[in-house]
Amino acid sequence: MRKLLGALALLVVSVQVRAGIPATPVMTLYAFNGPVEVPYYSAERFRPGDPGAPIGTLAQGTSLIPCLVIRDGAPLTDASGTPYVGFEVVVDPRRAGPEARARFLAAIERRKGLEVENHHCEAGVRGVIDVRQLYAMEKAPFFTPPPAARPGATPPAASSQLDRIVRDFHASSECARANARLSGRRGALERAWEDYLARRRGELPLTTLARAKHLDYTLRTALFEGHHARGCNAYGACERNIVALTIRNRAVGQCPRHIGCTFPGDFQGVASKVSQYNIWDEFLTQISGLTACYLRPDLADEPRFAKLQAMYAQSVGDVERILYGDDDDLRAVFPGTDLAKLKRVRHYYHAPAMGKCFPEHPRVEYMSGAVARSGDDFAVIANTRIEVGETVGTGYRFKQFRFDELETRDRTWVEDRYPGFVVDGRKVSLRAPSDCRPYGIPAGCRLDDSIGRYRKIPHWADAGEPLEIRCRVIDRGSDCDRDGDGVIARVGGACDREMRPVSGVR
Repeated sequence: MRKLLGALALLVVSVQVRAGIPATPVMTLYAFNGPVEVPYYSAERFRPGDPGAPIGTLAQGTSLIPCLVIRDGAPLTDASGTPYVGFEVVVDPRRAGPEARARFLAAIERRKGLEVENHHCEAGVRGVIDVRQLYAMEKAPFFTPPPAARPGATPPAASSQLDRIVRDFHASSECARANARLSGRRGALERAWEDYLARRRGELPLTTLARAKHLDYTLRTALFEGHHARGCNAYGACERNIVALTIRNRAVGQCPRHIGCTFPGDFQGVASKVSQYNIWDEFLTQISGLTACYLRPDLADEPRFAKLQAMYAQSVGDVERILYGDDDDLRAVFPGTDLAKLKRVRHYYHAPAMGKCFPEHPRVEYMSGAVARSGDDFAVIANTRIEVGETVGTGYRFKQFRFDELETRDRTWVEDRYPGFVVDGRKVSLRAPSDCRPYGIPAGCRLDDSIGRYRKIPHWADAGEPLEIRCRVIDRGSDCDRDGDGVIARVGGACDREMRPVSGVR
């Protein structure tokens, strides 16, 4: 009997452990191209139809740990059931320095694998925020290493006068100041270039200095819009040239203000317009290194920066010809591509990076923010996908739907991490995804017997002509470590599953 009771006790303990739910992860405040400061509200004065007046703000990029404030036996939600969550700040980008990276990563690690009974806040939480503005992201704040003296180090030879100016700017104190803070980096980089141009005015023609600035912005966008894993291989080099081409075509000819063009040839304005090239978003500049002084000579021994420097060196000559050359230059960089169609390429998309959709799983639903309940325990379900199960009262049983993005396909599986919990039925629509296509490419393309992934397409994808673009490049390999041979790379066309340039979209 004693052995039986012991076994039962072990069984009870194991069941209790299995019944735990994942702790809320570290989440990041992120509203694409939204206001830099986002309000939060008083937990005490919050009412379902009226959160009341803001009592403070959080900055875009703030990382925090959310929890549910329970009042009268239920979490605080708006009238539609969206939870307004309490929070503990991990990193405030308005005050963060280089130490923020380690603090963020440590918090991520502490939360992984942690199980709890519920997601209730402890007493004393003062503010709440709409959970739909929070995303579980694991990319840490990015700071460039401080300058280090390298005895005998000399800057690489520049390929042109504009290249030499860009490299000098990256090594300047003005550029260093632009990246000293985590927040406001897009504006700080613009001010850094203004200060640099003011300091060098009189040494060189203002037009030459301005052209170097525009070249720098275009290359930053081309480098970070592209797939870094491709490095200096032929496809990656051609990809960067195509990004530069779209910037050129937007700033030459039409030059509409809504895409950032304030005067003909405003490559800087076009290349850094957040609504067009989302890498310039406030939060994304905090984690990517887009505004970093990555060409500093002392960074050549850092693998990440050494690769960026090699990619820049591979592309700078072509990009300068694309921006400032004539039709013959365009023909030389993009041989065998119809010139008239080439000049109308202002749009492209990377199909694997588009919105994820899973039409082969009809009961999979994305949850931007909902509450799940099991008795008196509540959990916040946000920025995640679930597989919707059976109906229970006004809600549904559910499991977590997980996926990994592999090179050519998505690997999917489900996990029952919330046993006994029922998600609020108001947040479940079970609508089929729209604009969802195999691999994010048009109908009529040859497909595998087993489709590896589905992606949404942009609304303008069918408004122009998918164009295969050929680039004359030096293929130095994905690690940028080969001398390389001259090749003709092909990117795009109707059935390219990676990058898709489109000509003629108005």
